[in-house]
Amino acid sequence: MSSSKSSIPWFDDFLGVAYRYYDLRMNVVPLFTERKESVTLWNDTIHWWVDPSIKIRFVETGDDYWFILGSDSQKPATNLSFFKVLPKSEHYERFKKGHGGEAYLRLGVYQQQTLDDAKKSAMCACNHEAQDHDEGDGDVCLYNDCDCKKFTSFQVNLSKRKKTISDIKFLDEKDVKDDPLTWNCLNVNKYSKQN
Repeated sequence: MSSSKSSIPWFDDFLGVAYRYYDLRMNVVPLFTERKESVTLWNDTIHWWVDPSIKIRFVETGDDYWFILGSDSQKPATNLSFFKVLPKSEHYERFKKGHGGEAYLRLGVYQQQTLDDAKKSAMCACNHEAQDHDEGDGDVCLYNDCDCKKFTSFQVNLSKRKKTISDIKFLDEKDVKDDPLTWNCLNVNKYSKQN
């Protein structure tokens, strides 16, 4: 396998991955900033994936991990595989411990919210609700012990469409050669860039 060429086109132009726990199965949600982009990727690529062939791999490297997602496609001309190097988080660790061998794949749109956009119960980055910020004073937090000068929050909107993934593996980097999808990803996107 050549280190400079790959038969799999790799896509990493997304924000990160969210994990949701409150469905029949946990959700793995690649996040985008634009709804149009997520809909296009779903329609052109993921829609054509056959559920039993979808693979998610996680390769831990220190405080980070590689998220790798790919599948065989009924429409190979538009197929992509996804990867992103992300910092480990409590959400990732919770998914790792609790996925039970299956998860739903959904796409999501991450949107910043201002005080005007948010519901009164929305949480600010300072951990106080929107209703605890003064609309007339530059959105400053009203709690005396809080230094927050401006309300900042976000909302993640999940697509209703989902695929079921039952091929989920957590690998050590020394074991990636035994997994073709993971080996191809790291060979093209990590090892070839180190040379």
